[in-house]
Amino acid sequence: MNSFIEELKWRGLFADMMPGTDEQLNKEMTTAYIGFDPTADSLHIGSLIQIKILAHFQQHGHKPIALVGGATGMIGDPSGKSTERNLLDEETLLHYVDCLKNQLSRFLNFEGDETNKAELVNNYDWMKNISFLDFAKNVGKNITVNYMMAKDSVKKRFSGESGADGMSFTEFTYQLIQGYDFLHLYLNNNVKLQMGGSDQWGNITTGTELIRRKAQGEAFALTVPLITKADGSKFGKSESGENYWLDKKKTSPYKFYQFWLNATDEDAERFIKFYTFLPKEEIETLIEEHKTAPHERKLQKKLAEEVTVWVHGKEEYEKALKASEILFGRSTAEDLVSLNEETFLEVFEGVPQKELTKADVLGVNIVDLLSEKSGFLKSKSEATRELKGNSISINKQKVNDTYTASENDLIDGKFLLLQKGKKNYFIVKAI
Repeated sequence: MNSFIEELKWRGLFADMMPGTDEQLNKEMTTAYIGFDPTADSLHIGSLIQIKILAHFQQHGHKPIALVGGATGMIGDPSGKSTERNLLDEETLLHYVDCLKNQLSRFLNFEGDETNKAELVNNYDWMKNISFLDFAKNVGKNITVNYMMAKDSVKKRFSGESGADGMSFTEFTYQLIQGYDFLHLYLNNNVKLQMGGSDQWGNITTGTELIRRKAQGEAFALTVPLITKADGSKFGKSESGENYWLDKKKTSPYKFYQFWLNATDEDAERFIKFYTFLPKEEIETLIEEHKTAPHERKLQKKLAEEVTVWVHGKEEYEKALKASEILFGRSTAEDLVSLNEETFLEVFEGVPQKELTKADVLGVNIVDLLSEKSGFLKSKSEATRELKGNSISINKQKVNDTYTASENDLIDGKFLLLQKGKKNYFIVKAI
């Protein structure tokens, strides 16, 4: 069996392929593509598997193409959807396309003289000049309505499954346009394989059929499973339903790191195969070590490290690690003061906060700051008692009744973290 397919299989990333795919990959360096629809100005972690498949493909000596769907993004893929997606205006869409191009270039090797260096393409470039009549005549006549209706993505929408309320003609044409992408890339870029999630099987095989009928050629399909958590719930969203994005402006590296760190044992065992490039032997060793001492959470820590470094780089990972360790007391006051506002507030999300003028914070007696000024403690007597009991910390450092805050103590130049005992926190914002 081809080494790329073997890699996918042991990682649990193989769903299906057309007959002959294995033989094609063994025969020659093969060019394959995966499409990414520009529905936002960043990809989210739901796209990581597709990116990783292209990266594995390149590492095994084949040529990957990442297609950004400037044209298909105007329509919206009906696969796995029960309702019509809102359409974007052209200016917004083209901005999203540019953002995704920049993002994808971080994950694949587009440089050098290697014959298998990656390429980025945008289907808007070849679709924008095709008239509706030309498309209907040259493409539409090659695929029957019966063939299109037999696809699961279409059948589910027409049968009313999952609350579906039918499908517009616009979305119905999606599989034809995606099929034409495959034909265009087959003819112009020597692409013989399209890959994607298992929900894309119908769209991909429409492309192989179009290539067979229109170009008398042979092309192939390979799909990977749709990722869910071990309990069957949707992967890649927070409990409140928000996405975890690959752009650090939309999801901070700290929050991104925490997502992977908080994986259950069962999920971590699956995800470390899915989302890292660690070799099989190292992963198997990690899994065994984790089973003997699950409280050490070796799997989760290694998973979070590998994925955060891959997406955000070593420096951002180290910052996220420092921020995580603040909660567990394994950091210095300097670490805390060096945090930016966004990360600090994420680490201490939900902690009560009060705004005070700098005059009411800096140089003020600690008893007054803890009680009258901030309201963290009910009275001066309670503040005095807690200070004598050595249970008060400022910025995670124990203080006594002689302490006063200086400008250098302010986190990101504006915050002071008050703490009583191990878990009772309060934030003062000095303005």
